[in-house]
Amino acid sequence: MGHGGNVINELMTDHREVEEIFGRIAALPPGDKERKVLADQATIELVRHSVAEEAYLYPAVRQHLTGGDALADKEIEDHSKAEQIMKDLEALEADEPEFDRLISSLMTEIRSHVADEEQNLFPRLEAACPPEALDDLGDKVRRAKKTAPTRPHPSAPDHPPANKLLAPGTGLVDRLRDALSGRGKES
Repeated sequence: MGHGGNVINELMTDHREVEEIFGRIAALPPGDKERKVLADQATIELVRHSVAEEAYLYPAVRQHLTGGDALADKEIEDHSKAEQIMKDLEALEADEPEFDRLISSLMTEIRSHVADEEQNLFPRLEAACPPEALDDLGDKVRRAKKTAPTRPHPSAPDHPPANKLLAPGTGLVDRLRDALSGRGKES
């Protein structure tokens, strides 16, 4: 499954990619250094995905769905929980006991969030939005992911317009830090 198409296809592709990384982490023994490399890759993808959803998907949910405000708020709350776990995980090495607990917690949180989006939010949005609007949202989400931060920033704004204004600058700094440290590159 490649990237492209409407917002739902784009985000579901992200979901599959993160699940593939989670599977690779789970297949490695506790303490294996590759688990940290893969956790960093998952974090990069999850942060970019979350920032794009908060900037474009959730405003569309608020606009097009009955009860959309409550639904978007719940999804953003899920992101906040996951982002804090990722922030805590960022400071740990794979051989630290807390690493295994946190990566397991992150996988559980993300899998629950993905299931909720795919079984509830996406079908409702697809039914409520014209195909052209979903295609346009897909383009916006892809563009947002290119400039989004790659590290968790739990205290950063998660609602427009502040998130749309700050994310590209934060993303630039994160990508520079990643390039200098080698973070996100498979060994």
